[in-house]
Amino acid sequence: MKQHYEVAVIGAGVFGAWTACHLQKSGLKVVLLDAYGPANNRASSGGESRIIRLGYGADEIYTRWARRSLGMWQELFASAGHPELFQPTGVLRLAHEGDTYEAATRQTLRRLGLNFEELNRAELEQRYPQFDFGEVAWGLYEPDSGALLARRAVALVVEEFRKLGGECLHEAVIPPAGTGALDKITTQKGLHINAGTFIFACGPWLPKLFPSLLAGRINPTRQEVFFFGAPPGDTRFTAPQMPTWVDFTAGFYGLPDLENRGFKVALDTHGAEIDPDCAERTASPKILAQVRSFLAARFPALGDAPVLESRVCQYENTSDGNFLLDRHPNARNVWLVGGGSGHGFKHGPALGAYVAARVNDGGAVEACFSLATKATFRRRTVF
Repeated sequence: MKQHYEVAVIGAGVFGAWTACHLQKSGLKVVLLDAYGPANNRASSGGESRIIRLGYGADEIYTRWARRSLGMWQELFASAGHPELFQPTGVLRLAHEGDTYEAATRQTLRRLGLNFEELNRAELEQRYPQFDFGEVAWGLYEPDSGALLARRAVALVVEEFRKLGGECLHEAVIPPAGTGALDKITTQKGLHINAGTFIFACGPWLPKLFPSLLAGRINPTRQEVFFFGAPPGDTRFTAPQMPTWVDFTAGFYGLPDLENRGFKVALDTHGAEIDPDCAERTASPKILAQVRSFLAARFPALGDAPVLESRVCQYENTSDGNFLLDRHPNARNVWLVGGGSGHGFKHGPALGAYVAARVNDGGAVEACFSLATKATFRRRTVF
C-alpha cells in the first residue's frame, strides 16, 4: 500500500509536531508518524512538565528562540482554551561565586531588554526562606518564565496539526537503506510513504535509524526525575511561593508542585546510556540517594519527604548541547532534526518554524546546528 505526501515527518514529539504543524499551515500536504504515538512515555517530550526560561549564557540565539516560543505556546494555549498549559511560576537561576555562565546570562538578558531581577544573597534569603542557599552567592529571577505541561502541550500541537488537515499515523519506520535522495519510507506494517521531503525528528531514535552517521554523535542518556510530597498544609513548595529553579553549578533543577503532583527535583548531569525502546524505566536507588542528599541540604523541610512519583526519561545529547538541524549529507531531501540535549522542549515552536522555513525556502542553517559541528566527544557548553 502506498500513500503520497509532500512532506513526511517521522517523530511526533515536540520538534516533529511543531515542524509538521508549521509545514501544514504553509499549505503543504504533511504526514506525521510515530512508532508509539505523540508524546508517549518513551519520548523525551513525554512527561508532566518542562521548564521554559529565557537565559542561556551568551548563546543569544537560544534566548531569542525561547522568547519567541513562549509567545507561540501561549497563543496556542489561549486559542485552544487551555491557558493552564503554561504555568507562570517564574524561574529562579542560582549563581555561585565566580559564575561566568550566569554572569553572561545577565548580560544577554540586559542587552535584549528582557525582564529579569538580580537578587543578592540577602534578597534571596528574604524572598525564599524555604531554601538553604548554601554556596549560592546571588540569583537571577525571570518573572515571565515558568513551566509547560509537556505531554498535554504536545498533544494539543498534534490536535492543531490535524485540524489544519494533517494526517497522523501510529507507525514504526524501518531504517532507510541506500544512498542518495529518498523517495519513500516503509513501516514495519508494510506501509510505503512517498514524499518529496522527509524530516526525521525522532530524538533518541535518530542513531537507531542512521547508525553509521549518528552513532556517537547523538547520545541518549537516562535521566531520572522525582516528585516529593510536602508536609500537610504546607504551601511553601507551590507557586507563587516556590518558583521553578535551576542550579547548573550544583547540577540540579526543580519545579514547584503543579496540579498537586508533588515538588519535582531532578539531576541535570548526564546519566547512563539508555535504549529508548527497551529500557526498564524504574528509578534507581543510587540516583534517588543523590537527589535526596541535595534535597535535604537545599530544602531542609523536605529532608524526609516521601517520593510520590518517579520517572525515567532521557536526554538525547549532541557533543556540545547545540541542536542538530541539518540536511543529510547524502540525501538533500532528508532532514535530521534532534539533539534536544535536555533543554530543547521549550524551543519547539520556534524550532519548527525555523525548519519549516528552510524546507520551503532552501536556506542554509546556522553553523551551530550543522551536522559538521557534531563530534563524538562530549563537552557540554549549552545548558
